[in-house]
Amino acid sequence: MTEKDRPGRPPIRVHDKRLQREAEPHEPASTEEPAAPDVDAQQLADERLDQLMRLKADFENFRKRVIREQTELVERASLRIVERLIPVLDDLERALDAARKHEPSDAIVRGIELVYNQLHDALVDEGLERVAAEGPFDPQDHEAVSSVAGAVGEPTVLEVVRPGYKLKGKTIRPALVHVSVPENPEEGGE
Repeated sequence: MTEKDRPGRPPIRVHDKRLQREAEPHEPASTEEPAAPDVDAQQLADERLDQLMRLKADFENFRKRVIREQTELVERASLRIVERLIPVLDDLERALDAARKHEPSDAIVRGIELVYNQLHDALVDEGLERVAAEGPFDPQDHEAVSSVAGAVGEPTVLEVVRPGYKLKGKTIRPALVHVSVPENPEEGGE
């Protein structure tokens, strides 16, 4: 826009202050040291840095908690499905044992074996494992159905009534077992 386009208005003048400074004589340098940074500004900067570090730590904790919760949610969903399929696995195993007793070479036995193996392998892939029932009685992994007096020592599993299972190392169904328990000579004499 030119001044002709702006009737009735005063002209705009531009001054370059850099040219004025060069024209003025230089002032002698001051012998004073530059002023120290403002103490309040430094304190404020330290507070903001502290807040930022706390916020960063809170965010990292939040991120870890969300990952842990999502992992637990997936494991719980897997647990529900596996718990519902364990009785099916037990029934297939019983059907297979019964079929082997009647017709060991029959095509039905081979078909049941195939279905049982597929289901078993799928559950093993999810982390399912059978509880070791033989040996010493472990109340974490075994549930005693009955007990008989046995030799002195620790309680021992005699027979498995129903197999137990663990999912990713955690017992989800204890094995039902018959147990041999040691006789206590102190109880019988008094």
